[in-house]
Amino acid sequence: MTRQVVRSPKKNFPAWGWIIGIAVVALAIFAAYTALAAPAGEKALPREINATQAAELRDQGAFILDVREPDEWNAGHIPGAAWIPLGELASRLSELPQDQQIVVVCRSGNRSATGRDILLDAGFQRVTSMGGGMNSWVSLGLPTVTGP
Repeated sequence: MTRQVVRSPKKNFPAWGWIIGIAVVALAIFAAYTALAAPAGEKALPREINATQAAELRDQGAFILDVREPDEWNAGHIPGAAWIPLGELASRLSELPQDQQIVVVCRSGNRSATGRDILLDAGFQRVTSMGGGMNSWVSLGLPTVTGP
């Protein structure tokens, strides 16, 4: 008596299975990247925050970077802020801390977004910009100092 082996037809993996598999891998990579972007226990910074949030971060030790022009800086800036005009920022990156959160500030929020993007492109990971800029900071009555 001869045994006959019956083989089932070969089943193909469905296309939707591949799509789900790729999506799961992509999400895992994204989760790993965001976990590395911020130290343990620290949330990644949003791309933009408001003046109240910037004041809270400053009080918690964040580095405040003002990217306005000299006359704007002298007219009033955030106490303890560092000043590097936006046009000089790319050449002065070595002056910025890698181990602190950085909040980039300007007059209205446009230049600070550009400054934030310069820092992100240079590999700084804990950077945000302050929407509304010093206009918003002053309108909330938050502290400023004048002069160089």
